[in-house]
Amino acid sequence: MSESERPTQKSADTSSSHPVARRQFLATGLGGAVATGAGMASAAESGAGEATAPLQPARLPREIVIATVAQEGLRSDTPERMIDAMLKRCRQAATQKPDLVCLPEVFPCANLEGGRPPLEKVAGEPLCPLTQPVAEFARQHQCYVVCPTYTSHRGHFFNTAILFDREGKVAGEYHKIRLTPGEIEKGLSPGPVQPPVFDTDFGKLGFQICFDIEWLDGWQRLAKAGAEVVVWPSAFSGGRMINTMAALNRYVVVSSTRKDRSQICDIDGTTLGSTNRWHPWAVATVNLEKAFLHTWPFVQRFPEVYAKYGPKVRITTHPDEEWSILESRSPDVRIADVLSEFDLQPIDDYLRDAEKLQTFARN
Repeated sequence: MSESERPTQKSADTSSSHPVARRQFLATGLGGAVATGAGMASAAESGAGEATAPLQPARLPREIVIATVAQEGLRSDTPERMIDAMLKRCRQAATQKPDLVCLPEVFPCANLEGGRPPLEKVAGEPLCPLTQPVAEFARQHQCYVVCPTYTSHRGHFFNTAILFDREGKVAGEYHKIRLTPGEIEKGLSPGPVQPPVFDTDFGKLGFQICFDIEWLDGWQRLAKAGAEVVVWPSAFSGGRMINTMAALNRYVVVSSTRKDRSQICDIDGTTLGSTNRWHPWAVATVNLEKAFLHTWPFVQRFPEVYAKYGPKVRITTHPDEEWSILESRSPDVRIADVLSEFDLQPIDDYLRDAEKLQTFARN
């Protein structure tokens, strides 16, 4: 067995001795919105429990399933074998039918026994022999995959997040803006200060990478450009900074890291799913058909909203922050229509109007 095949899987695989029906019952009882780990997948991959597989609930129009896969515990001797090891984890996560799979920062070249190979040997076009297996995984499982690695273009080397679409084609690439001093000394070039936003079939997707999190401007530019999901591949976990960036910018943030915890955070900063030492991947269902409101004064209209829409909408209020999240729970209800009907403003519009009044009063 190669080093790349050793890590945390053994501990997770011991759960395969438990009845699949019991795990499914527990998952259903806990809401079934989040899946973690390798234990569930090992039973699914072996074919156990096929006769008792639960019926898949119908998704809402803008619900997506996001998977994050951590590199925790993996070591290998070549980039190619590291990709193989990570794709083994991805195949386990793929049992949950994700729309988007996220991988860690330059993962093919990290945690290698002999250290990182020279950039000249590993950096190439976004779709090249090194990344081809990842593109093939995206095609086979009909999902978007974020594949971070080194790339080269016109004599420059970049720390890049490549986006493969559901057909395994390159849908975009983001070059890390805020390089560390060590990366610059090794010959990497920083990307443009305006991060791109990519259109997918589920919404607008953006990226930041690792050290980018120490500056707010890239995250804010993504928000202004309409990003709904931002993926953050990283060498470190980021901890509460991930939740903070999600809440401050009002979009979903997904971290995928080489060590410690990877997370999927909703627009209010709530962690919907996370990895740990026993479970190297996590999956969560995220509904993008929602709006972030300042609770006051709009809470005054909430009874009217419920009176008309009942269970077709959900309002979640964080009382200390005075944030309220208005969410559609029906394919018939568009949140933009509810906002217009009851004169409710998303928080960014509300704050912008408040600032205009402040400026007018000041003058």
